[in-house]
Amino acid sequence: MKKSQSITNKLPAAAALALLLLAWLAVSGTGLVPAFLLPPPAQVVRALVDDAPILLSNARVTLVEAAWGLGAGIGAALILSTLMHRARPLYRALYPLLVITQTIPTVAIAPLLVLWMGFGMAPKVTLVALTTFFPVTVSLLEGYASTDKAAAALLRAMGAGRWQIFRHLEFPSALSHFFSGLRVSASYAVVGAVISEWLGGFEGLGVYMTRVKKAYAFDRMFAVIIVIVAVSLALMGLVTLLRRLACPWEAYEKIERND
Repeated sequence: MKKSQSITNKLPAAAALALLLLAWLAVSGTGLVPAFLLPPPAQVVRALVDDAPILLSNARVTLVEAAWGLGAGIGAALILSTLMHRARPLYRALYPLLVITQTIPTVAIAPLLVLWMGFGMAPKVTLVALTTFFPVTVSLLEGYASTDKAAAALLRAMGAGRWQIFRHLEFPSALSHFFSGLRVSASYAVVGAVISEWLGGFEGLGVYMTRVKKAYAFDRMFAVIIVIVAVSLALMGLVTLLRRLACPWEAYEKIERND
């Protein structure tokens, strides 16, 4: 029953994807848009197969950059959000600045990082960390704020210290929010790495995309977009798996709601 319900829930997304592919086939097959501007799906698949070794090699570089940057962003978000949660003056001082940083376009920061750090991996990792830092920080702050006040008061009455309350109540309460923010950051990580590669680098999907764009090889452009989507979905899937392992109580809550 649950398996059939899961399949039913996925049908609308599958139908939307099928309609999109049919529309693509119709537009490219009827010649409404020239093939060199919108290559048919078969041509894109052929480019994907022919360039598979190059795409995989560049995807590995982009994934490494995204992973390092995401890890750095998570670490900074954990430290800063916890400090802001524990010290309200720090929260009032820094939170507006965090919001302001999100108004700065990523493409405006990337050239500066390349100028300051060169064309290696450092500016890519830094840009990814800056991109992924904010969603995790805000999600953790919301998670800490949602802690059950009555449960915290009970723990204090039982003699628990601030660290014990944080460890056994506040942080577990914030885990669901943390993974929600991490899911968003995981999708941003690959995009941030690709954007940084556009502006300087020697390897990576962004560098490959720049080269095929200059050659007007739009079939290869669509192929690299498919790879970027696949890598992003893989990272988001990994976050979902980690969430199930770290928050097993969510599965029981979902079962109870369905019952």
